[in-house]
Amino acid sequence: MTSTLTPSAGEPIRHGLRENWQQFSLLVLINAFVGAMIGMERSILPLLAEQEFAVLAHTAMLSFIAVFGISKAITNYLAGHFSDRSGRKTILVIGWWIAAPVPFLLMWAPSWAWILFANVLLGISQGLTWSTTIIMKIDLVGAKNRGLAMGLNEFAGYIAVGLAALATGWVAGHYGLRPQPFYMGIAFVALGLLLSTLLIRETKPYADLEVAGHGDSQPAIALSAREIFRQASWRDRRLFAINQAGLVNNLNDGMAWGLFPVLFAAAHLKLTEIGLLAALYPIVWGISQIFTGPASDRFGRRGLIVGGMWTQAVGIAIVAVSVQVAWLISGLFLLGVGTAMVYPTLIAAIGDIAHPSWRGSAIGVYRFWRDSGYAIGALLSGLIADGFGVQAAVIAVAILTFLSGVTSARLLPR
Repeated sequence: MTSTLTPSAGEPIRHGLRENWQQFSLLVLINAFVGAMIGMERSILPLLAEQEFAVLAHTAMLSFIAVFGISKAITNYLAGHFSDRSGRKTILVIGWWIAAPVPFLLMWAPSWAWILFANVLLGISQGLTWSTTIIMKIDLVGAKNRGLAMGLNEFAGYIAVGLAALATGWVAGHYGLRPQPFYMGIAFVALGLLLSTLLIRETKPYADLEVAGHGDSQPAIALSAREIFRQASWRDRRLFAINQAGLVNNLNDGMAWGLFPVLFAAAHLKLTEIGLLAALYPIVWGISQIFTGPASDRFGRRGLIVGGMWTQAVGIAIVAVSVQVAWLISGLFLLGVGTAMVYPTLIAAIGDIAHPSWRGSAIGVYRFWRDSGYAIGALLSGLIADGFGVQAAVIAVAILTFLSGVTSARLLPR
């Protein structure tokens, strides 16, 4: 498909992965740096809370995930809303500037309150950068390859989460919890900001072209931000099913982020082993999305979403009741595969349902609910862990994840 609309002078717009592979590849690389910013916290921040700041209550310890999730959820919604009105690139660059202080705060924070502030900034930055790279990739590829595009996007992001968790766990095991593990965060910010500023082009004209291509068969409807929020949250049962699955997915990820390192430490594993286990789940998650994203284009979204939630539930349950490393690895592997089945498929499904004129906002609403799961998961699992133990908290989250799959099976069309 071509048009007289141009992303830059003299270049006609063509939707498709092959036609836009250079910009698409740059966005994949940038999203890897976005993911790495979370990964550098993944294996060591719960241990930092215990060992350097004497934060022992699980609810208080997991507060860093709660503030991250709240700030990211709100920013996700705003990023989608403003990207539809002001363009994508500006939002992406602003997100990287907000991330700039985070590595320095993590290295030199004098109190746990400073760590919480760093995670507020990290959540805002993640909401702006990750949301925008998703929207830009969907803009570029058009309708045909949305699942593949999201698979590649989430592959890059979560491979980077896992590798950064592995790297920081190794550095912490050899040099201590601070400041050395966070040095790499400075490089992530610098590279992400430079690439976003100098090489990325605006992609909103691609969405505008898709709106024009719908013609009278699906006319654009001028919806207010409030109307889009309602439509995307609960009025459309398909979108409600997608949102609740996304929320529960990140609820269990928030639990895994905060409690798995504590669970592994209680099993007397070394810091390097904890880093390896913390990295395994997002690495499996990332790699598997290369296959699950395209599979959702070919075989449909519903089966992957429902099956993915149930696979996650089984993986979490295995981790909860295991003490041997081999069983922990098996559970984490299943959790990674199940999450990969769900993650790109949910975003692609939003792209299927939402009109291009408000698709960016719909993705923002979905990511608002999805990343609210971080805060809900952190608070819920922290309260259960304080009252009944860490194992009980993990089992409770496994049950919730299974029930979310049941809800998806009932509400999503066959």
